[in-house]
Amino acid sequence: MKKTYSIGSSKLTFDILEAVSNGDYILKLSAQAKKRIEKCRNCLDKKIKNTKTPLYGITTGFGSLCNKNISHHELEQLQKNLIMSHACSTGDEVAPEIVRLMLVLKAGALSLGYSGAQIDTVQRILDFYNNDVLPVVYDRGSLGASGDLAPLSNLFLPLIGEGEVYFEGKKQKSSAVLKKLNWKPVKLQSKEGLALLNGTQFMSAHGVLALIKSFKLSKLADLIGAISLDAFDGRIEPFDEKLQQIRPHQGQIQTAANIRAILDGSELISRKKEHVQDPYSFRCIPQVHGATKDAINYVANVVLTEINSVTDNPTVFADSDQVISGGNFHGQPLALAFDFLAIALAELGNISERRTAQLILGNRGLPEFLVASPGLNSGLMIPQYAAASMVSQNKIYAHPASVDSIVSSNGQEDHVSMGANAATKLLKIIDNIERIFAIELLNATQALDFRRPQKSSPYIEEFVAQYRSTVKFIDKDKVMYQEIEATLDFLRSGSFE
Repeated sequence: MKKTYSIGSSKLTFDILEAVSNGDYILKLSAQAKKRIEKCRNCLDKKIKNTKTPLYGITTGFGSLCNKNISHHELEQLQKNLIMSHACSTGDEVAPEIVRLMLVLKAGALSLGYSGAQIDTVQRILDFYNNDVLPVVYDRGSLGASGDLAPLSNLFLPLIGEGEVYFEGKKQKSSAVLKKLNWKPVKLQSKEGLALLNGTQFMSAHGVLALIKSFKLSKLADLIGAISLDAFDGRIEPFDEKLQQIRPHQGQIQTAANIRAILDGSELISRKKEHVQDPYSFRCIPQVHGATKDAINYVANVVLTEINSVTDNPTVFADSDQVISGGNFHGQPLALAFDFLAIALAELGNISERRTAQLILGNRGLPEFLVASPGLNSGLMIPQYAAASMVSQNKIYAHPASVDSIVSSNGQEDHVSMGANAATKLLKIIDNIERIFAIELLNATQALDFRRPQKSSPYIEEFVAQYRSTVKFIDKDKVMYQEIEATLDFLRSGSFE
């Protein structure tokens, strides 16, 4: 049975959102959230009725049309027109887990009670989630200011009976699904279109998923790196706690401790070594993996702040009876953080590929390309090629999106974050890293089997035994992409602590 979570009752966390992305919750609107939403909506209605001062996007047009006044009887049509005209996302369809996150993040932001939404509008967003009615959204078209206008417009077209959704396993017109569920299209009141479309939920949803994956990748980097170190006949001294304490970056300290724990009890790591030092890709694991850990933690804090914030415009402050137009929709905090994370994660792939390359050189008693009869068999020659290709591609993806800006809305929106581009390419980097790690694991376990009968640590031996139930030792050439894909599935499906 699914758990229930009350939107607006507490701050959103990564644990909650991971479950949300998989559709594991039933969501309801908390009593506190309903009070905040209703109070804000009443304040806005009174403000519109009693003031003659133009209110941006409420009684005026949008963007560079902000000087065009709109009559009161056209306010509802203004908001409907906004959603239809701005629904310009294009490209590839956004994955279902990200669409779920977008819905919940927007509902969470509206529940804070500064956006002027109706309770019925927020409830319908939750109805979409709870009934697995997932709007069709595309991955290109957002400048990251004013928020994620284009993809959020596609996300909320179905609220007014427009656009398409996935429901019961197939893509359908939203109007047909609304009719099937006996739901009437939402009649948007003043400001609600802006409340829905202004905001950073497209960027944030991608960032949340990227971080959930990054937390796991950081663990896998240490685990697979430790297997490679032991298979390479590496030295444990660079992971000594004393070395880390005299350069006490937290990620470095944590990484070295992880490696020591993973390798505890290994016959291989404790045996006498003929070599004095290991290559940097082994010796500097604490420094490289650790720096990425610190980057992940920094970005996680930025994203946690963002997903529990109000990012639409203008903002309604009921307690002071004010409607303030500002720039909380600007995605610069996320754009910079995502670019930082992209670089940090790309480095995990970079150092992983270098360890793979060291393992196939034929050094330290290992056969060239990790096959017993090289020549007749090419062994693990070409998986390293594939890893190198993806490492190179990641260097392209790691170019910062946030350094760019293109003027839009006839000069009114003259600096944008490009945070959406930073977010979407970040997931491409992560997909490559998962595959690069799969290739390293394929090589590391192959090398480890050439060290038999000596054993690695109990932890590693248990892990490798699980892996060997899926991917066997390669004694002669076979179709290799199948081995890589099987390893990838093993890593993606497993839970590693």
